[in-house]
Amino acid sequence: MTQIERREFLQRLAVILAALPEAVHAADGRLPIGFSTLGCPSWDWLKILDFAQQTGFASVELRGLQGTMDLPSRPEFADGQIEQSKKDIANRGLRISCVSSSASMHDTGQEHEKQLADARRFIDLASRLGAPYVRVFGNKLVGPQAAAVEHIAASLRELGDYAGPKSVTVILESHGDFTNSSLLKEILEKASSSHIALLWDAHNTFVEGKEDPAITVRELGKYIRHTHLKDARLADGQDNYVLTGRGDVPVKRQVELLSGTGYAGYYSFEWEKAWHPDIEEPEVAMADFARVVTQYLSATGKQKHS
Repeated sequence: MTQIERREFLQRLAVILAALPEAVHAADGRLPIGFSTLGCPSWDWLKILDFAQQTGFASVELRGLQGTMDLPSRPEFADGQIEQSKKDIANRGLRISCVSSSASMHDTGQEHEKQLADARRFIDLASRLGAPYVRVFGNKLVGPQAAAVEHIAASLRELGDYAGPKSVTVILESHGDFTNSSLLKEILEKASSSHIALLWDAHNTFVEGKEDPAITVRELGKYIRHTHLKDARLADGQDNYVLTGRGDVPVKRQVELLSGTGYAGYYSFEWEKAWHPDIEEPEVAMADFARVVTQYLSATGKQKHS
């Protein structure tokens, strides 16, 4: 975006925000929208936070910084720097919505212990940052389904026991082999922990799980604490990411359904630029998401109050 385009965008966004019903605003008056740093893999810490503030976002989800996914090893979060990083966040009126790990719960043996240890490192970081959630994957169904479900649920429960005293909840993402509501619900019920919940990747349940979002929200709504939203054009078995509202994923309906449950989390944009460098640049895609989802939430709020 040019400086003139950015200024015009922010002016239009301010008008829309001012007209929104109070119920759909975050506590500080901003809409509960955010983005994942997966969408801006080359940006430094302050550029990420400045962009979020200037473009009307309320939160940032941490998923890698400048080429590394190992967030606990980043200098921004080292003992001598983390307090300044927390001030950087607070001074811009932002929140860290989630600290997203790569830990997968499907492994067994020594590798499984490594995955659990990695998840604990991310839980520790989230706790220090005051972030409410850490994302993990179930990822793969290995062996008989019943045994795999028990294994993943027990792993989640173990992490929940570790995270709870640190005021962190571990959220399982709908991802990989776990993109239908019946399987996810079974795992979450077996985990049976107040510190275990769901990250609804609404793209994955619709595209990979081939599930109507109304079914997903009906079955899993009470577990959803955080969400990933993105759009894509689906053709010839290919999943081509496009700007929000221009593709085949019913993002507007997903937002409406989620809002209708009384969902209190963030609507987080997961633009997978780190994995797909040829898609639109973050300055364009993330600013566009802010504009489009602001309109979606505005319409939802007006319908709820009509």
